[in-house]
Amino acid sequence: MKLFISLLLLILISCEKIYQNNRPNIILIMTDDQGWGQTGYYNHSVLETPNLDAMASNGIRFDRFYAAAPVCSPTRASVLTGRSNNRTGVLQHGYALNQQEKTIAETLKNVGYSTAHFGKWHLNGLRGPGVPILIEDSHSPGKFGFDHWLTVTNFFDIDPLMSENGFFIDLKGDSSDIIVREALKFIEEKSKESQPFFTVIWDGSPHDPFLASDEDRIKFQHLDESSQNHYGELVAFDRSLGLLRKKLQELDLADNTLIWYCSDNGGLSKIKPNTVGGLRGSKGTVYEGGLRVPGIIEWPAVIDPKVSRFPASTMDIFPTIVDILGLPKDNLLNPIDGISLMPIFHNEIGKRIKKIPFRYKDQGVLLDNNYKLIATSVKENEFVLFNLENDPIEAQNIAQEKPILFDQMKTEFKKWNQTVESSMLGKDYPEGKVLKNPKSHFWMKDDRYKPFLEEWSKRPEYRDRILRGK
Repeated sequence: MKLFISLLLLILISCEKIYQNNRPNIILIMTDDQGWGQTGYYNHSVLETPNLDAMASNGIRFDRFYAAAPVCSPTRASVLTGRSNNRTGVLQHGYALNQQEKTIAETLKNVGYSTAHFGKWHLNGLRGPGVPILIEDSHSPGKFGFDHWLTVTNFFDIDPLMSENGFFIDLKGDSSDIIVREALKFIEEKSKESQPFFTVIWDGSPHDPFLASDEDRIKFQHLDESSQNHYGELVAFDRSLGLLRKKLQELDLADNTLIWYCSDNGGLSKIKPNTVGGLRGSKGTVYEGGLRVPGIIEWPAVIDPKVSRFPASTMDIFPTIVDILGLPKDNLLNPIDGISLMPIFHNEIGKRIKKIPFRYKDQGVLLDNNYKLIATSVKENEFVLFNLENDPIEAQNIAQEKPILFDQMKTEFKKWNQTVESSMLGKDYPEGKVLKNPKSHFWMKDDRYKPFLEEWSKRPEYRDRILRGK
């Protein structure tokens, strides 16, 4: 028995050393407004996603993966920090990330990774369609640990104007193809240098205004124009994912590259056919349709392919990567709301011990495996309770049937929310307060962008917004 235990310990230690000594390349991919049901592997009625399907069959496909919020900027903050968005200053879309947050990019840069961000940022307090981030921006990706960035403030489509490390660059083609193509230039360069890379690819698709090429939308001609373009954008995204995975194979990087894909929030109600796989709610709501998103982790050298029902979240990304690399836990800023998912790489581990909390505006959620508590109004102390196993569409409030559980979860949510309120005051930071952050505003009203307004008014993606001033 002692010999067996000793061998087991040696195996575990060896595995840990493999993780640490043969550090994986890491790619985080996020789509913009892709609903939980909008994948081929969930048998969508009109959309085919062969490359997503291939990735899902070669990694962990999470059937219960959650964005940290039902809108984009808050979820993006959770990815970078492992924390609930309200702790980080990103209360809603278009809010700036607190400069005092510890980010995954900073951590990986400090341990020898080359870091890069491509695509949508939306964490510098600017609203409106995506425009190039200025070099002097106090909340650019470069201020949060990214060595290289080709980025815009918000959503973007065909032929985008972007910012490469603060310098404008006019690019041609589909937006998904562009950012993957540019990311691959970075990846290929780092592969020659034998340096591990951390690459974030945040797509602007399929966010509105929807604009797809004729070739990508042709299969959807029976749909309304918005839906045609929306689904066409997802076709382009899937194609770009295929290009990325193929190139990693050609560079002999695929086996030891961890790719983590998800969407930033639930699907759109105005797009037909259904975007959320029959779930209740959509983007902007705290029901499953607003929070549950497609999620896949692929790492061929380590991960055993499987379909998992384990509830996981974008808040789990940073803690998982810290665990993989064996880094000190102080790289994470406490309180941390996510957990490491590394134990699930080889085995389904049953129930989640740490509940998943959410807070968005005056609403909140506490997810305890199959039980979901929703604060329909935090201020008014109004709650409902659902059993997602028996009631996946959240139609039946079981608060009266489960009074003890209902009271326990309410108490736990309120305790957690108190810690969030403390975080919002800056109590998690060494300074004990939040340093000055830019207020959320439209870039058309920003003095720094006024020199460009006349020129940009000739561009179709900006013209109407500039004329309206918002």
